[in-house]
Amino acid sequence: MREKLASRLGFLMLAAGCAVGLGNVWRFPFVVGQNGGAAFVLVYLFFLALFGFPILLAELAVGRGGRAGIAGSFKSLGGVSWGWIGLAVFAGNLLLMIYYTDVAGWLVKFAADYACRGAPCGFSALVSDKPACLAAMLVAVALATAVCAVGVQRGVERVTKWMMISLLALMGVLAAKAVTLDGAAKGLAFYLKPDWAPLLEHPGRVVFDAMGQAFFTLSIGVGAMTIFGSYIGREESLVKESFWIIAIDTFVAFTAGLIIFPACATYGVDVASGPGLIFVALPKVFGAMAGGRAWGFVFFLFLSLAALTTVIAVFECLIGGLLDMSRRFGRVAISLFVGVAVAVLSLPCVLVDGALDVEDFVFSKFWLPLGGLSLTLFVSCGFGWGWTAFRAEASAGRGAALPGWTKPVFRYVVPAMIILVIIGGLI
Repeated sequence: MREKLASRLGFLMLAAGCAVGLGNVWRFPFVVGQNGGAAFVLVYLFFLALFGFPILLAELAVGRGGRAGIAGSFKSLGGVSWGWIGLAVFAGNLLLMIYYTDVAGWLVKFAADYACRGAPCGFSALVSDKPACLAAMLVAVALATAVCAVGVQRGVERVTKWMMISLLALMGVLAAKAVTLDGAAKGLAFYLKPDWAPLLEHPGRVVFDAMGQAFFTLSIGVGAMTIFGSYIGREESLVKESFWIIAIDTFVAFTAGLIIFPACATYGVDVASGPGLIFVALPKVFGAMAGGRAWGFVFFLFLSLAALTTVIAVFECLIGGLLDMSRRFGRVAISLFVGVAVAVLSLPCVLVDGALDVEDFVFSKFWLPLGGLSLTLFVSCGFGWGWTAFRAEASAGRGAALPGWTKPVFRYVVPAMIILVIIGGLI
């Protein structure tokens, strides 16, 4: 009998935990910083609503309709050919984990350094210390494997729920501290008061970055959300549930900005520092702050929780999908297999300089968008699952129904925008 989640809260925390991750607390602030602040945030929110919401809804509905992961649901709802496409989309979860666990390990290592040594050794020193990176990656993999092996309710749902609650509490503490810093007003003005000059000066870059961030932040396009849709009943409308998942995800990203930009303004850190913002620039902030060791530990603990909720959720997608494909092996055996496979395949990203950047480029610029494209076509076209069946599944339960006028959005608008994301990646 297929496992189910114990509560709606558990589902929301688990699905939000999958969405909330490095896209919110690492990528969002530096992309906002590079694109001029508040005006970019507004453009990002527009694209999040326009195509982030439809793809998230499609993933959840396919999972609940097919009662399986992305590969099994595509096959049962659309036929054998779609099953092969679903398998290719499903493989994206493995591609994500073989570099995401490396970055999650860095965050765990930084938090441990603040707790034990008072400050991290520095980002350059960390990535050069291959044994330390390997050990940190293995910690992240082992934790996710152990949690998933326990089961959906007792392991994945319970642990992720408490991780998410702890993450939200830590964010509240950090945001309260950040907005009371001496330079907070300047940082908040950059973040909250729109300046349209960067958008007018580089419209293409701003739009492409906003579209890419909307895609990346929700962990959509690889069917990770599909497995969680398969674990819930039809009591609640998926339109309503998708709204709440996006609301939690956006709250975390927005609050991350409230933490980072006031701190950067106060201590003179360039907000356009790029990907190194949290690993290179922010440790300098904590080094200059009174009680910086404690605040550094809390900050990187918060980042670690955000990353680990995604790792656990995507591990569950891999494990649940493999359980759908073969009933010969139990959850514990499949969990161990996934853990070992991810650890082994992650070695190039840990040991070979530049491998992680290549993995990230292939995944975020091509695999995610192509997966999202296949999902929207699958639910909106007659050669897939079809609009009528999809709309009925998405609307079933208490809450808002999916309006009929949105069909052209799924069939034409979202695919066209995804193609633009892919072109932007090539450029």
